[in-house]
Amino acid sequence: MLHNLLGKITGQQQDGESNIGKINGTVVLMKKNVLDFNDFNASVLDRVHELVGQRVSLQLISAVHGDPDNGLKGNLGKQAYLEDWITTITPLTAGESAFKVTFDWEEEVGVPGAFIIQNNHHSEFFLKTVTLDNVPDEGRVHFVCNSWVYPAEKYTKDRVFFANKTYLPSEVPLPLRKYIEEELVELRGDGKGKLEEWDRVYDYAYYNDLGDPDKGSEYVRPIMGGSTEYPYPRRGRTGRPPKETDPNTESRLPIVSSLSIYVPRDERFGHLKMSDFLAYALKSIAQFIRPEIEALFDKTPNEFDSFKDVLQLYEGGIPLPEGLFKEIGDSIPAEMLKEIFRTDGAQFLRFPMPEVIKVDKTAWRTDEEFAREMLAGVNPVNIRLLQEFPPASKLDPKVYGDQTSTITEQHIRNNLDGLTVDEALKNKKLFILDHHDALMPYLRRINSTSNKIYGSRTLLFLKSDGTLKILVIELSLPHPDGDQYGCISNVYTPAEQGVESSIWQLAKAYVAVNDSGNHQLISHWLNTHAVIEPVIIAANRQLSVVHPIYKLLQPHFRDTMYINAIGRGILLNARGVIESTVFPARYALGLSSAVYKDWIFPEQALPADLIKRGVAVKDENSPHGLRLLIEDYPYAVDGIEIWFAIKTWVEDYCAFYYKTNEIIQTDVELQSWWKELVEEGHGDIKDEPWWPKMQTFEELVETCTILIWTASALHAALNFGQFSYAGYLPNRPTISRKFMPEKGTPEYEELEASPDTVFLKTITAQLQTVLGIATIEILSRHSTDEVYLGQRDTPDWTSDTAALEAFDKFGKKLAEIEDRITSMNNDEKLKNRVGSVKIPYTLLFPTSEGGITGKGIPNSVSI
Repeated sequence: MLHNLLGKITGQQQDGESNIGKINGTVVLMKKNVLDFNDFNASVLDRVHELVGQRVSLQLISAVHGDPDNGLKGNLGKQAYLEDWITTITPLTAGESAFKVTFDWEEEVGVPGAFIIQNNHHSEFFLKTVTLDNVPDEGRVHFVCNSWVYPAEKYTKDRVFFANKTYLPSEVPLPLRKYIEEELVELRGDGKGKLEEWDRVYDYAYYNDLGDPDKGSEYVRPIMGGSTEYPYPRRGRTGRPPKETDPNTESRLPIVSSLSIYVPRDERFGHLKMSDFLAYALKSIAQFIRPEIEALFDKTPNEFDSFKDVLQLYEGGIPLPEGLFKEIGDSIPAEMLKEIFRTDGAQFLRFPMPEVIKVDKTAWRTDEEFAREMLAGVNPVNIRLLQEFPPASKLDPKVYGDQTSTITEQHIRNNLDGLTVDEALKNKKLFILDHHDALMPYLRRINSTSNKIYGSRTLLFLKSDGTLKILVIELSLPHPDGDQYGCISNVYTPAEQGVESSIWQLAKAYVAVNDSGNHQLISHWLNTHAVIEPVIIAANRQLSVVHPIYKLLQPHFRDTMYINAIGRGILLNARGVIESTVFPARYALGLSSAVYKDWIFPEQALPADLIKRGVAVKDENSPHGLRLLIEDYPYAVDGIEIWFAIKTWVEDYCAFYYKTNEIIQTDVELQSWWKELVEEGHGDIKDEPWWPKMQTFEELVETCTILIWTASALHAALNFGQFSYAGYLPNRPTISRKFMPEKGTPEYEELEASPDTVFLKTITAQLQTVLGIATIEILSRHSTDEVYLGQRDTPDWTSDTAALEAFDKFGKKLAEIEDRITSMNNDEKLKNRVGSVKIPYTLLFPTSEGGITGKGIPNSVSI
């Protein structure tokens, strides 16, 4: 306090003028010691620094007056200091502290457009906002910061924050232009060296950190990205040194340190999200204590003996043995251990009851529910119209021989409600779930592991009541004499009694395994997580924080780089959770790379995707000009509403800044961002002709709509239903370990005698089930501080009234969609929205509470 008083007195003596006006400011921040309550040293040392004059200073930067001797950079005001750091009481609940700061108003500064902040304390803090209240000729000036500010010694350039005004590059006030350019240079980095937690560098790298060749050949994995064999979107660079045995492979952090992997600090989870994540990320530690857990399992290790055993995971739990806590203490971060165990260590492996078995324990086994989940389940993006019979293959016959389906008219003609196959095709009544072509090139390799997988084709018929009926399943394997001889296929039809019924249940399980792997690796990981990361990197490198498109897209970037980095550390890595629990095993990322070769950006638009799959057609008389061939297709019905709500919001927003195509073409930041995203972020497919050229208003709107849709609604539809449906593994098995039993074998006799035992021996084993359920329990859970579509974490994110009004209109539209979804879920005529398992379709319901809710669209790929 004495120090503050002395400072004020000496300051007045230097000024010598009592008539100079003052600008009062409020600085809202969160101290590190509040966010990390264990860091007592941070609190004490910050106070010591404060007492000896090492304080937090701010300097205003003029938006109107430039210094001709310094390249016309905005004039700097005198330094002002945060007041009463020591005596300001921090409320522990929200963690925010509001500090006063008083600036001298100086005519040569005039209206400030930015400020420099220097943190001379020991510890970093999270700077939320700065507000100036009485700026002459301007009134209130507000700065939205939302950034970690480290001690000044960590930075080579001062930290600069800009007011919440929005500018096209050509309209940025000249005094601010150099500061903006310097900030972008800082964010790009120099491409060298290991990046530290205080670095703010966004840069590109290949997926070259999944393998660990120093551990042996079984840990070697190909590099994803940078080659025609394994093309891939880019990830964020960390700059870790290479491995000793392979200079092209980046070294990995130990698993216990995986949460501290480098991403720019502002991309890491906030403190609430991190505590939520730790509190629930827990059961996935099963991978560290596999031998101990294996010892818990009963008389048939690694197997469930009955469906009752499976239910025990939810109704009872498996107690941990005494002493386990001590044995694993060295393998797991302490913060995780504290959250994982109750003092008695009991019921560690107990999960919430998944929705799919909450009301009825057996409805998941019906053909009706199996088909319904293709329209309203966790992976509703694959079903397509069958346009030729028998189904054909697009695989190269020179390499893979004849891969045409062996399904005949005889297999299905009695189930077409009186139609012939030709009539059903013509009337657009036949649909297919096709996991044949994507898997066949990989089956020999996958089946050389302990997993035994088929390529599958499933045909369905659209009934008059709007539901789908399964007609037939074809399971295929590569020809034993070589790929050039095609495949060997078996066809299975529905059966309700005897051993045929058991075989039919197994056939559906093999299809579910295919679909689970496709969902996790392609629909979910590749098509949302992986393709969005380079968008974030390019945006931070090329779009300044005052740019309108940065402000439009930035909420849709939250937490993505960090969850992807954690994914590389413990989920996607060699012998990590995904390889341990999903059927392609070590070929998982290779399979997704093969599919990325056919990824086409414009087809990520929902209308384009539905039309490509033949489940929708253009129709001027239908709402939004689209007519669904399956009218009761919950994902598509709700998705179309969300898609066009997003598109209208993007149009309204962009129209405010881009009155002509010429403004788009001459926007240097926008053009640099798009060029870099295509040429660097998706560099392996940069020469494809379908990339938008970013020359017209329509291209800008469509591009931004695709990006927002992918990061928000598409990801939500694919992610937050995982526990509801796949939390009960028999419904969505991820691995099959045996082929179909053949007549005359002991396995066939066992199937006749004990079909449930054979079913459970075939699908995902007990340990992988536990690990898989633990993982999707984490992924299906909303954080308590989640920000949903139509919301912003800061209401004053822009000062442009027209943009705020358009955003408010967007929020109201989403509320209308919520009401409509609720109404449709209560309509008994719409049989696909709830089904026999009694799960209403809410995955595209925009808002949610925290936890596992099966609804809610976060703004971003945030988990």
